[in-house]
Amino acid sequence: MNIKNNALIIALQVSLLLACRAYAQESNSFNVKKNLEYCVAQASKTLQVIPSDGTLPRTVPNGSNEWKFVSYKDWTSGFWPGELWYLYELREDRKWQEQADKFSRFLIPLSTSKANDHDLGFQIFNSFGNGYRLTKNKEYKEIILRTADTLATLFNAKVGTILSWPHNKYGGHNTIIDNMMNLEMLFWASKNGGNKKLYDIAVKHATTTMNNHFRPDYSAYHVVIYDYETGKKIKGITAQGYSDDSMWARGQAWAIYGFTMVYRETKDVKFLNFAHKVARVYLDKLTTEDLIPYWDFNAPNIPDEPRDASAAAIVSSALLELSSYTKEEALKNEYLSKSKKMIASLSDNYQSRDVNSAFLLHSTGHKPAGSEIDCSINYADYYYLEALLRLQKLK
Repeated sequence: MNIKNNALIIALQVSLLLACRAYAQESNSFNVKKNLEYCVAQASKTLQVIPSDGTLPRTVPNGSNEWKFVSYKDWTSGFWPGELWYLYELREDRKWQEQADKFSRFLIPLSTSKANDHDLGFQIFNSFGNGYRLTKNKEYKEIILRTADTLATLFNAKVGTILSWPHNKYGGHNTIIDNMMNLEMLFWASKNGGNKKLYDIAVKHATTTMNNHFRPDYSAYHVVIYDYETGKKIKGITAQGYSDDSMWARGQAWAIYGFTMVYRETKDVKFLNFAHKVARVYLDKLTTEDLIPYWDFNAPNIPDEPRDASAAAIVSSALLELSSYTKEEALKNEYLSKSKKMIASLSDNYQSRDVNSAFLLHSTGHKPAGSEIDCSINYADYYYLEALLRLQKLK
């Protein structure tokens, strides 16, 4: 056999080996479709157990397989109809549209009543916002516009933020980091027939939060208290984190997602730069091998502390979007790879499967209050499904 033939055989063998490796890698790669179908199956089970009294599923406690249901007034009421709209987007099946419309309509009273807190964005934009995006139903649009005006009534111009909890005074005007998420409804309304001032309110809230809500390392306080009259910051505290100086996992997740969204809506680079900073501290302090955080990064009994799958779901979805705005290749790849690993970890080790009909286990709601610890929660499911859909579009 001559040298040319030997070289040809070696080249063929190398090509075959590389092809086999590529096939093996593809076979072992994360299956987005499979996990989306899992969500379809789980949501179908949940639909079978919801009572016909206008309530919506919120949480499945640890050790139980039954949902606890809440009224439309609960701050989480928009997540379940939001999930249904996402499933309609996935399947384009009238069944999901009908169910999404049904459960969204339970929330209509929120658009015609006084604002009780900042959560109107979570409630109305996750439900009717997704519904309008997919159907262009004019009734949905009017509901969103009315609710955006209602949310704006909580804005304090002297402070520069929306009051989060009117019922919790804390000795001043309180604003929580979660409130960043509700700005999306204001941005949308300002661009879709609503008052243009809603855009200014959202930008002012985001700017004030950026300037006052973070420690020198860019970790977030949960709550910041301002003087009602002067607008000056009084102090930063926690409500649901371990301590006033600790990094509450879900709070930092809201910050990453929120400032990424604000950049999308404003294209102001200062918000993009800030999104990078709040993501950086989260990723640098995330020491768990599976990238699912403990409920608070400074909780005293790590590794014997509950995890928070909801924080991971929020961050995984946010990083996919943030990567799309990132020009630096190494950073873009880091966001993508870590987001994908988070989604894969949630799918492989945190799915509810035969335990209950939620999507995920091991979320933590309010540990200091002893509430919803190591359980299934609807907002974890919502952002997990959103992350899967974003990943599918990316692929």
